[in-house]
Amino acid sequence: MQIASESIMRVCSDREIYEEVLDLDGKHLIELGCGAADHTRAIAAGGVDRTIIAFEVDAIQHAKNLDSQYPRNVKFRYGGAEAIDCDDASADAVFMFKSLHHVPIGSMPRALEEITRVLKPGGHAYISEPIFAGTFNDIIRLFHDERVVREAAFESIRTAVERGAFELYSEVFFRAPVAFKDFAEFEERIIRATHTDHRLSNDVYDEVQARFARYVTPSGAYFEAPMRVDLLIKPPD
Repeated sequence: MQIASESIMRVCSDREIYEEVLDLDGKHLIELGCGAADHTRAIAAGGVDRTIIAFEVDAIQHAKNLDSQYPRNVKFRYGGAEAIDCDDASADAVFMFKSLHHVPIGSMPRALEEITRVLKPGGHAYISEPIFAGTFNDIIRLFHDERVVREAAFESIRTAVERGAFELYSEVFFRAPVAFKDFAEFEERIIRATHTDHRLSNDVYDEVQARFARYVTPSGAYFEAPMRVDLLIKPPD
C-alpha cells in the first residue's frame, strides 16, 4: 500500500470509480460521514434496488439532510463511524468519502473495527481519502493543515489490512475536479463548513483569498485534487 502516487493521470469523480469497481444493485449499503449527502443521493439513484443508510456526526448538517427531499431508499441517521447503529454483517458495502481523516485519531482503529463488524463476509469497504498535495490542498492548508490526520487515516487502514481485518482488493489514484464560481462559494462551502470551526485571522483570510485568486478565470476557479481509494474486502468466514 502507498499513501500517494507521484504520477496520477486519471481525472474523474468518485462515482466513476465505485460504479466501475463495485456491483451495487440489489445491495444494502452504508455511508459514514455523508455530509450534504451528494454521494448518498448519487448512489441511491445510480442503479436498481439499492438501499443506503447515511450517517453524519455533524448535528447541523444531519438536520439539514432530514429536512431535505431525498429518495425513499435512503435513510439518514446521526452518529459517527466509531459506533455504527447497524446490525452485525448487515451491509454489502460501506463507503467513506473524505471522512476517515475526520474521525479522531485515537478512534480510527475502532471505526475500522465497526466497519468490519457491519459488513457481510466478502463485503467491501470503499474508503476515499484526499492526498496531501496539489494546488487546492496548498490553499486549504493555510488555515486547516490536515497532514497529520490524513497520514493517520492511511496508517489505520494499512494496519487493519496487515492484521487481517481486511484484504486489500485495490488502490486507485485519481484527480477529482473541484470547481467554484467565485471566492464567496469557496468561503461558504469550505471555510464555513459546519463540521469544522475554522477561525481565520484577518491576515490568514487575506492570504487565502489572494492564493485562491490566482486560479480564478472568467468561468470560475478549477482545481484537480489528488485522491486515493483503498478498496477493501472483509474476508469470508
